[in-house]
Amino acid sequence: MTTTPIALPELSDDAADRIEEAVFTQIAEERRAEHARASASRGRARRRGWLTAGGIAAAFVVGVLVTPQILQLTGSSGAAGSSAVSAPDDSSGGAAPLSGNSKELTQSADGAASRNAAGSSSSTPRDIIRTGSATIQVDDVRKAADALAALAQKHGGFVESQQIGSSQRPAATDGIVPPSTGDGWVTLRVPAADLPAVMDALRAEGTVLATSVGANDVTATTTDLRAQVDSLTASVQRLTQLMSQATSVADLLTAETALTERQGQLQSAQQQLKDLESQVDMSAVQVTLVRQAPAAADPAGFGDGLAAGWKGLIVSLNALVIALGFLLPWLVVAAVLVAIVWGVRRARRSARARRDAVAQPESTD
Repeated sequence: MTTTPIALPELSDDAADRIEEAVFTQIAEERRAEHARASASRGRARRRGWLTAGGIAAAFVVGVLVTPQILQLTGSSGAAGSSAVSAPDDSSGGAAPLSGNSKELTQSADGAASRNAAGSSSSTPRDIIRTGSATIQVDDVRKAADALAALAQKHGGFVESQQIGSSQRPAATDGIVPPSTGDGWVTLRVPAADLPAVMDALRAEGTVLATSVGANDVTATTTDLRAQVDSLTASVQRLTQLMSQATSVADLLTAETALTERQGQLQSAQQQLKDLESQVDMSAVQVTLVRQAPAAADPAGFGDGLAAGWKGLIVSLNALVIALGFLLPWLVVAAVLVAIVWGVRRARRSARARRDAVAQPESTD
């Protein structure tokens, strides 16, 4: 079977040009579309690259900051990635895990104790530090100091410090400033309830020149210190429990560090509270002792007059010697000037006498 070729119509030059232009236009459009798709793909790839880089950087920063803390807590015992020490249930029924640094570790140990210790200040009596001071004029300072020591012992107190035979002012004690200087001072500690009686008893020791009584309310300070002591005590107990339940060396070291810090804070607060309570219970009394002034001597007697005259003579002689010492340089200068003037005048008289002697024989001839 033979096929007869189909005869195609002849194309004119214009038709060929139109077909060629249409083909090239379609090819150009297909290329532009492919280029747009490639540009969009590259943009998405670039954004994915930036996002990936940002995620890697963030993961690196988080790893640098968090990983040491996690490694410190987990140590080498956690195949699952974390190890925790569970404390016994507290009054609220929860258990606090051991995590974070020493400050984060003890937040749960401090919270409940702080809340429990904060609410009882309204019924607490006032804590007031009462002090007294006095200046007494006495005949014998040492005997007066012994009498003051006996007075303090009588009221259940003691002598805190004393200085006899010195006119220096003692250092301020508990805010007391001695009113004046004297030949001695004594600081007494007596029960606060006996302070008025002790101040009244000072009148029997000599002539009271000045007295003062002061009061300083430290209730807020003592209440705050008591709350700190209660909170820190509960925190120390809780950290001790956490140490006993530690499952790794890292947990044990973290709890031990926090426990040492809390124990130091507890001891400091306890010492401050003890000092304030001691000052509240035992008032300080600062007593300055001044000797009686001796009676002035009567200068009306002959002996006193003679002594006064002798002293006046000595004073006058001293004044004369001082005056001579002051005038001596001037006298030397004046003597030199007088000698010069006298020498000049004598030379002139000698010259005049010679001229007269020469002139007299001539007149005789």
